[in-house]
Amino acid sequence: MKSIKTMALTSLTLASFMAAEAHAATTWNVSLWGKRRAFTENVEKLAELVEKKTNGDFRLKLSYGGLSKSRENLDGISFGAFEMAQFCSFYHTDKNPTITVTELPFAKNVSLAKTAEIHMKVFEHPTVKKDLARWNATLLMPTPLPQYNIVSKSEPLKQLSDFKGLRVRGPGGIMGVLSKLGAIKTGVPFSEVRQAMDSGVIDAASFAPHAHLATKTYKVGKWATTNLNLGSANCPVVVNTDALNALPEAHRQALLESVPEAIDYYVKNYEENTTGKYEAAIREAGLTRVTFTPEQTAELDRLADSVRQEWVKKWQGKFDARALFDYTQELFSH
Repeated sequence: MKSIKTMALTSLTLASFMAAEAHAATTWNVSLWGKRRAFTENVEKLAELVEKKTNGDFRLKLSYGGLSKSRENLDGISFGAFEMAQFCSFYHTDKNPTITVTELPFAKNVSLAKTAEIHMKVFEHPTVKKDLARWNATLLMPTPLPQYNIVSKSEPLKQLSDFKGLRVRGPGGIMGVLSKLGAIKTGVPFSEVRQAMDSGVIDAASFAPHAHLATKTYKVGKWATTNLNLGSANCPVVVNTDALNALPEAHRQALLESVPEAIDYYVKNYEENTTGKYEAAIREAGLTRVTFTPEQTAELDRLADSVRQEWVKKWQGKFDARALFDYTQELFSH
């Protein structure tokens, strides 16, 4: 009898253990890079919200550089090395040509909230969805960035022709315009920008405020632009489509419903903290502020238009680039 009771107790314990295993928390690995900063607050907030809404049953485990190199995050998503990642489209334009449309120089200084709205609508476009599907990826949310501005260690600009020969690290749309003025696009990993400026490998970097703060370009710079207004980078957060489809409905709903709140938090944090810190750092470092005149801005916009048309021509044979461009331009114009 004692043996039967012992067996029954053992079976009950084993069953309880198996039940607990069956209901163990779902954990997704998220590949980021660098350190926690304004740029990653949308993902940080998303992780917090998802865990709270699921009572800890669904967690996002954030890794800053431990899972993949930043320029290989889309590849990692494609074969399921991790379930979620952040990347920038200009890292590999051939892998995600459709979303580079948002990096074109539309010469519009739009708000972060408006940028997020535009990017989300572009992410929903059928042509864009088809493009990212090649990588088994679903675009989850944007990382909206302010207009990029330049910090440089060269002598301050006095005219647009002074861009000639300037070695600049920056995204495609901006560099498309600056290249027409003679600037030289120079690829340097994000983590090496400060060192590259110190050593003279590059003369300047084009970034949003948070990145200038993170890389401390202002520590070695002599001047900074105030109104370049040639766009910014598109750095989305993506998920592995198979992993997303495999989530229990409650977990999937918690993830998707948390996106708007995560973006709102990100925008508020960026506007209230990061932008002001950058302006203060520039002033404290004593950098010369370079503000383009209306005539110079008009010339930049003229060059920007040619860059936009070149983008359409380049990709028209791969997908309906004209239709996607027109759709995106309309979003920026309202």
